Amino acid sequence: MSHRVFVYGTLLAGEPNHRLLRRSRLVCEATTADGFALHNLGPFPGMVRATTGHVRGEVYEVDDATLAALDRLEGHPKFYRRTEVELDSGETVSTYLLCPSQVAGCPIIPTGRWRDRQPQETE
Repeated sequence: MSHRVFVYGTLLAGEPNHRLLRRSRLVCEATTADGFALHNLGPFPGMVRATTGHVRGEVYEVDDATLAALDRLEGHPKFYRRTEVELDSGETVSTYLLCPSQVAGCPIIPTGRWRDRQPQETE
């Protein structure tokens, strides 16, 4: 069975975890419908539901084995939760969301694009 998954951080092409998608087909670049924010958690981002905002990423068609590997990477359902979200195209796809409490104090990436993040200060 195939699944469409929206990725927005370390799973993007050229990012460190993209290797998990090596057997998957890139469907398109995409943007979420309004109502999401992207936070910089340092080595990875977290997307949460918000009153306004969009997140940019890529949609991949993945098989069951790849979806299971993504779930393991993302710690679903204990850390990230795989959730259905709507894209600005109207299509519904799966993605991985965090709860607002998990991103409290972490800066928002205003463009909604992981590659536009600013490095976090180190203490």
